[in-house]
Amino acid sequence: MIGSEGPEVVVVRHGETDWSAVRRHTGRTDVALNEEGRLQAARLAVPLARRAFALVLTSPLERARETCALAGFGSVAEVDDDLLEWDYGEYEGRTTADIRAERPRWSLWSDGAPGGEDSVAVGQRADRVVARLRAASGDALVFAHAHVLRVLAMRWIGLAAADGMRLQLEPTRLSVLGYEREVAVISEWNATVA
Repeated sequence: MIGSEGPEVVVVRHGETDWSAVRRHTGRTDVALNEEGRLQAARLAVPLARRAFALVLTSPLERARETCALAGFGSVAEVDDDLLEWDYGEYEGRTTADIRAERPRWSLWSDGAPGGEDSVAVGQRADRVVARLRAASGDALVFAHAHVLRVLAMRWIGLAAADGMRLQLEPTRLSVLGYEREVAVISEWNATVA
């Protein structure tokens, strides 16, 4: 990319699952892609094939690994446990509306999840991924989950993990982290694949 002073990182949220379709918090439960999610993931192959990647990382969870494979990168991807989705603890499988019926002002970003992680813990994992991406010999590609990727983007640009609340990320959308001169930036976010 013109004006870039470092590698670019393309981040991809996995395809749709039955849980994500109804906005259930899906952290460590290994929910598979549904049929729509598999179709979404396969559509990634053409635009991603136009680029060369020195490093491809994926979450160990099936929905991310299957998205990676259907996009054409399963044979070269490295599994990175730091890309696991946020541990939602007692809120695993529940919707925000359901949780707020008990805790009206609850926010994952500021309150975390009982028995799970808070934003600081997720940010520490994201920092390790950022260090790995910055050490890559070229552009990188990452397949993971909505909340952890939002945290990753914030840590890439030096903001607090909890600032990820200000980003939205839909299934199989492409986002790009990069540089403008020496400053880390979010070059593109939540882009639709045609």
